[in-house]
Amino acid sequence: MAAPLIALDNIGKSFDGGRAFALRGINLGFEAGSFTALVGQSGSGKTTTLKTINRLVEPDEGQVRIDGHSALAEPGPRLRRRIGYVFQSIGLFPHLTVAENIAAGPRLAGWSRERIATRIDELLDLVALPRALSSRAPAELSGGQQQRVGLARALAAEPKIMLMDEPFGALDPITRIDLGDTYRALHGKLGLTTVMVTHDVQEAVLLADRIVVMKSGRVIADGAPRALMAGHPDPDVSALMATPRIQAERVAALTRSAPGE
Repeated sequence: MAAPLIALDNIGKSFDGGRAFALRGINLGFEAGSFTALVGQSGSGKTTTLKTINRLVEPDEGQVRIDGHSALAEPGPRLRRRIGYVFQSIGLFPHLTVAENIAAGPRLAGWSRERIATRIDELLDLVALPRALSSRAPAELSGGQQQRVGLARALAAEPKIMLMDEPFGALDPITRIDLGDTYRALHGKLGLTTVMVTHDVQEAVLLADRIVVMKSGRVIADGAPRALMAGHPDPDVSALMATPRIQAERVAALTRSAPGE
C-alpha cells in the first residue's frame, strides 16, 4: 500500500507556555487525490492541524511528512510555495491588480514573464472569471469574484496540495454553493489533494470524500460522510453529523405547510 501524500504522526501543539493544549496526538494520513474536510466546534484544533501541514504552525511534538519527506527538510517559505492555501479573509494584495495577485507565487518561483501571462489566462478561465478583470484592483470586484481570484492565486504555481481554511464562509449562500461546486470540479480535474477546514457540516458532506471530526485537539471520528451520518457511538459526533438531516427535515416540513399556517 502506497504511503499517504501527507502524513501527520503524533502531532502535538500547545500555546501559552504549554498551559493551553491545541493538539494532542494527531495521527492522520491524506492520500493523493483525496478531499478531506476537518470539522468540529470552534477551538477544536481544526485550523491548527491544517497549518501544521505547511508549517504556518510548528508542532511541539511529532512529525509532518510530505510525499515521504519531513516537512522540515526545506525552509518553510519554500515548502509553502509548493502548497496552495486559501482562507476565508482571502488576503489579496490591495495595491496589486488581479493579474499581479495571481502572478505572485510563480514570480517568486522564477517563472518567465511569458509563462506567467499564459498561466494567468488559464487560471481566470478555470475559476470562471472574465480575462478582462485581470487589470482590475481587488476592491473593484465582488466578494465572490475576490474569492475566485484567491483560489486562482493558490493554484498559480501548480501545487498538488491545497489547504483551505473556511474558504467560502464569508460568502452569501448562492455564491458559496456555486464556488464550492467550482472548486470540487477543479479538485478532480487537476488531481489535487485537498484538506479543508469548515464549520459547515453540510458543506463538508457535499464536497468532501472523507470527514475528520475534531474535539479539544483530538480526532474523535474519521470516515466517509455517508458512514458518519448513518450513526456513531460518540454522541458529539452523532449530534454534529445529524445537523444536515435535521435542517433538511425542517425545510421539508416548511414546504409541506399550507400558506399562512
